[in-house]
Amino acid sequence: MTAVGSSVPLNSDQVRRFVLEQHPIRGHVVRLGRAWLELREHQDYPPVVQQLLGEAVGAVVLLAATLKFNGTLTLQLQGKGLVNLLVAQCTHDFKVRAMARHEPLVQIEGGDAAGFRSLAGDGQIIVTVEATDRASSYQGVVPIAGDSLAESLETYFHQSEQLPSRVVLAASPGAVAGMLVQRIPTEGGKQAPVDPAALEAAWMKTDHAMVAMTREQLLGDDVEQRLVHMFGADEVRVFKEHPVKFECRCSGERVANVLRSLGAEEVRSVIAEQGAVTVTCEFCQKPYKFDPIDVEHLFGGGIEGTKTIN
Repeated sequence: MTAVGSSVPLNSDQVRRFVLEQHPIRGHVVRLGRAWLELREHQDYPPVVQQLLGEAVGAVVLLAATLKFNGTLTLQLQGKGLVNLLVAQCTHDFKVRAMARHEPLVQIEGGDAAGFRSLAGDGQIIVTVEATDRASSYQGVVPIAGDSLAESLETYFHQSEQLPSRVVLAASPGAVAGMLVQRIPTEGGKQAPVDPAALEAAWMKTDHAMVAMTREQLLGDDVEQRLVHMFGADEVRVFKEHPVKFECRCSGERVANVLRSLGAEEVRSVIAEQGAVTVTCEFCQKPYKFDPIDVEHLFGGGIEGTKTIN
């Protein structure tokens, strides 16, 4: 745990928790650079879809940071808009992956004409926690609300946890950033007495600062400099960062097992027709190619010949 003051590299992949020393207000801030680039290495989304996907990646990290669990948290957007499915996942140790499915976007290429409601449409946001401890598993469903993914998440926190929350998210081709601030309950426990008027004033200050924050500020500012600007150096305390990295669960071994389940006859028929079998991961879009020698080796008991297409 450190006091505000030291600088944080702009492109570091990390999530950090912070608290207001004098008030029951907490928050998390995430910034991704390399992890965001690696996540999209084999993906090719239109700019507006890529931006929404980036915001979802930032959001799922923030959601995971608020919980204590062992497993995977999935943020899923199911709508009737141009993006009919978006899935972002984050593990308890902050390994992320994400994907989106969308309709042809020819009519909106080249600008910001496609807003959040056009992309998402009517539908729902689903947050699922799959934990090794069943008691920690959870699923919450809220309608897609407002004019941004951030507003939909604020609705989620209000309905599922009854916590006043403010969320800001931003994504560019090179970076993802997000901040979540929450006013936490004060009843019970060993907390010091709370001055309702002072708490309300602090929350209003926080809320106004979050609303006023621009996309450029969120993406471009040093995390701690931004917090100092919002709260003052003597009020906010920032905790040690947790590194975030991209990691997909796909592998040559998993793909080989899928092909084995199809059977040698079917796989060899594809080889005869196409010369090779290529299987692409639905999440990261990494292709795995099996040529005739790979396939014969596969059904002979090994997968050493499996190649990933770059």
